[in-house]
Amino acid sequence: MAGNSLVLPIVLWGRKAPTHCISTLLLMEDTSMIVTGCHDGQICLWDLSLDLEINPRALLFGHTASITCLSKASASSEKQYIVSASEGGEMCLWDVNDGRCIEFTKLACTHTGIQFYQFTVGTQREGRLLCHGHYPEILVVDATSLEVLYSLLSKISPDWISSMTIIRSNRTQEDTVVAVSVTGILKVWIITSEVSRMQDTTPVFEEESKPIYCQNCQSVSFCAFTQRSLLVVCSKYWRVFDAGDYSLLCSVPSENDQTWTGGDFVSADKVIVWTEDGQSFIYKLPASCLPASDSFRRDVGKAVENLIPPLLYSVLDRADKQLLICPPVTRFFYGHREFSYKLLIQGDSSGRLCIWSVPDTLEQQDGAKGLQTTTSISLQEAFDKLTPRPAGIIDQLSLIPNINEPLRVTASVYIPAHGRLVCGREDGSIVIVPATQTAIVQLLQGEHMLRRGWPPHRTLRGHRNKITCLLYPHQVSARYDQRYLISGGVDFSVIIWDIFSGEMKHIFCVHGGEITQLLVPPENCSARVQHCICSVASDHSVGLLSLREKKCIMLASRHLFPIQVIKWRPSDDYLVVGCSDGSVYVWQMDTGALDRCVMGITAVEILNACDEAVPAAVDSLSHPAVNLKQAMTRRSLAALKNVAHQKLQTLATNLLASEASDKGNLPKYSHNSLMVQAIKTNLTDPDIHVLFFDVEALIIQLLTEEASRPNTALTSPENLQKASGGSDKGGSFLTGKRAAVLFQQVKETIKENIKEHLLDDEDEDEELGRQRREDCDPEYHSSKSKPLTLLEYNLTMDTAKLFMSCLHAWGLNSVLDELCLDRLGMLKPHCSVSFGLLSRGGHMSLMLPGYNQPVGKPSYDGVELGRKMSVTEGLGKGTYGVSRAVTTQHLLSVISLANTLMSMTNATFIGDHMKKGPTRPPRPGTPEMTKVKAPPSISTHAAQGQIKQGWSQLAAMHCVMLPDLLGLDKFRPPLLEMLARRWQDRCLEVREAAQALLLAELRRIEQAGRKETIDAWAPYLPQYIDSVISPGVTTEAIQTGSASPDSLGTEAKVQEEEHDLVDDDIAAGEH
Repeated sequence: MAGNSLVLPIVLWGRKAPTHCISTLLLMEDTSMIVTGCHDGQICLWDLSLDLEINPRALLFGHTASITCLSKASASSEKQYIVSASEGGEMCLWDVNDGRCIEFTKLACTHTGIQFYQFTVGTQREGRLLCHGHYPEILVVDATSLEVLYSLLSKISPDWISSMTIIRSNRTQEDTVVAVSVTGILKVWIITSEVSRMQDTTPVFEEESKPIYCQNCQSVSFCAFTQRSLLVVCSKYWRVFDAGDYSLLCSVPSENDQTWTGGDFVSADKVIVWTEDGQSFIYKLPASCLPASDSFRRDVGKAVENLIPPLLYSVLDRADKQLLICPPVTRFFYGHREFSYKLLIQGDSSGRLCIWSVPDTLEQQDGAKGLQTTTSISLQEAFDKLTPRPAGIIDQLSLIPNINEPLRVTASVYIPAHGRLVCGREDGSIVIVPATQTAIVQLLQGEHMLRRGWPPHRTLRGHRNKITCLLYPHQVSARYDQRYLISGGVDFSVIIWDIFSGEMKHIFCVHGGEITQLLVPPENCSARVQHCICSVASDHSVGLLSLREKKCIMLASRHLFPIQVIKWRPSDDYLVVGCSDGSVYVWQMDTGALDRCVMGITAVEILNACDEAVPAAVDSLSHPAVNLKQAMTRRSLAALKNVAHQKLQTLATNLLASEASDKGNLPKYSHNSLMVQAIKTNLTDPDIHVLFFDVEALIIQLLTEEASRPNTALTSPENLQKASGGSDKGGSFLTGKRAAVLFQQVKETIKENIKEHLLDDEDEDEELGRQRREDCDPEYHSSKSKPLTLLEYNLTMDTAKLFMSCLHAWGLNSVLDELCLDRLGMLKPHCSVSFGLLSRGGHMSLMLPGYNQPVGKPSYDGVELGRKMSVTEGLGKGTYGVSRAVTTQHLLSVISLANTLMSMTNATFIGDHMKKGPTRPPRPGTPEMTKVKAPPSISTHAAQGQIKQGWSQLAAMHCVMLPDLLGLDKFRPPLLEMLARRWQDRCLEVREAAQALLLAELRRIEQAGRKETIDAWAPYLPQYIDSVISPGVTTEAIQTGSASPDSLGTEAKVQEEEHDLVDDDIAAGEH
């Protein structure tokens, strides 16, 4: 779970598939899935059908560097765990069924290979990961916790291990690890005996060490068919050794300058080896290499030249001969389980997967013909064959006549206070558009589909070519004017825009290369620098551009290498620039003089010292994982102070973990119910937009607005009649004015309750007041009176409408569907909705478009919320058939939101309250204002009753009836432990939804299922009775404290300090 909040991502991929330059791949043992890792750090899951059809399913985000290796991490069939490692030393344990990150860690060393090893201790089956890489030993890591248990060391000439294999021999009953080091020395460790001494962390030394003179060893594989031979592939030759005494049986040099990159045994007498350019060759071994033949080992000891060479059997060539950026990755997999298979799988830099099925009986062919590819597909092909094509966030506004593809969005920034998304495009134009409205166009069907150029938007033109970065400084710090938006482009210029009037305020042309980054200096800089923004360009220069003085106050441009990191030392007035070659330049901000340039260890120390000096360094833009120290200072201090001393350590670490996980991809904990984050897998890609819906924040906003509504209704009944008539403009104007006055009073009353949640809003208002006093120029007022809003709409209700329409299981109950469309104002999706799942540490899995397409056999059904609208019976089934974790998150969200809407008056998405604002637009920065306005047109009790009944039926259907409506083959039930964890959630609505769901699920699984659950969890319970009671007492004491705010009524549902404490306390126990 991402921290404690319930956040659901929805992705708009756009037509261009993300770059996926494959660096490693893995086939799951049951052949249902292929996993690929890429050089940009993402992992892609591809579904594989029995007839070898491939369909990409999801992309996993979380690694920050190239994926070096993948390995399975569980042998039991019910758990599909894999482990991934990246160049940065990160290791991640994933559940590939739903893309959840179960565990992650970061080591100081890079792994280049991981092998999974499982053994039995008594009745318990233990899993180990044996890792090797850029360090001189083999690390043995626990497969569930990712802790390093012990290492396999070398006494004789320790060196990096280039490849290894685990030999499980039936003959000796000993499991051995055979590895070849970079210097060509073969080493053997016995690991069976280590199992008994699991707790011991003393290192294990090798049993045997023998030089076999294999330079550049690419792979070592053990023949599982005969259990007697080893294949060692080096870049210029490959060799077969006897697995008993490691004597050489045969050796084959490469011909015509080919470079081998790996190989494996296809059968007892055949091997397959593959080259750097993606070709594979199958050889038949001579009799002297086959244990079954009489002449086995006949050639041992002869000179290498005299050995009988193997015969070339057949060639597997790459299907398409296009040039590739980096060598393709080839792996061979075979299995004897339910059905035997021998598959050669290759992934290349264009994101293409090819599969060859290797037949058991190979007739010798002439080398030219070769085996044909069985299947081949790339991510882009998968995107192209979908109808409708995957939508981008503003595709409808980016169509150009005579060009098929819409303009690409190359930079984006979201302004939560106004609900606006700013998108910079490849032609240099910038579009400002209401985020919820444009998402509704892309995902849902309704009357908006008929209008051209919907939603109303504003286009800013000024750059001559592609926009590379956008920054809205006011969002990072309130000291900036909220009118200003900053953009940088490939035309070397940085432009200041006024977003209210749409005019260009200033152009800076100080750089000599395209702008790569725009940053905000930290709070404690000098007053002059505080009104600047910092721009970084590809000519290795850094500028401080003053928004107030409209000039560049400093340009640091003597760096020889590309700039990697910018740090600040405000106390010394220093700007510290780290370059890609490891050098660090220290500049004085005031004078623009270069103070010094250092390399090596001093450079590292200077960069680290900057982190200590700045409590919250704001170079977080360079990486989405926001500074942890910032997380600690933001909201956890109250909790930290109040916690009993003995819990401090665990709490602090858990707070860090949960805060970090919240911050992984979301900017600071926000009271915004919707955040839009643009992500790219590669710098050259257009933006992919992820909409993060924060369910708790949405519930709080709905209730806040509900609390502020009755006061308007109390004004006078005649007024209500007038306004609901709607034709009388005077009446509505009056209510508009009155609403503004009332809003002030309402705001005062609510302010106390919502202080914690809407803290940032209060800051904005004070800031606004100050600014108004500061500059009273008429232009400012005129721009204020026509804010960003060409279309006035209710942000909170719009967000709820978009979210509920995407989540509802359409097509299961036609009566309820009609009610949702006609009375509640929800809209049906017109294409597949790609959901995501946030898990620990900000790791995220995002469904690819079309993951609902059945792979090969129609029996496989992962249907998602999309498909042709004619196929109504298949409508909403898929979202609950993806995985148990996704089901849990979705059901919790739907039920808690439906219950919230049910408790509100007039909670429908149809009617005036959705569209029109007061006649005078509200002041920007106060989204709630749009809600307090002319009273609703639907005021009859009957209509209200129908609406409430609609929400009630919706909640009931998702809570109780889904398993029966969908059938258990298409429904993955929610996870009990995820629901149990929310039994005491800080948000009352989520808590009630979790409790109802948990009880419904326990009823559904009946007594047998409940017994199974108890048996599964029993081993984890403590043994002694008193240790159970004592923690219980403390939690109860705290819980009674937490119950009091909830009894105060709806407004008090916003969490208060003690709420936070309880919540974090419980979290500390959970993780």
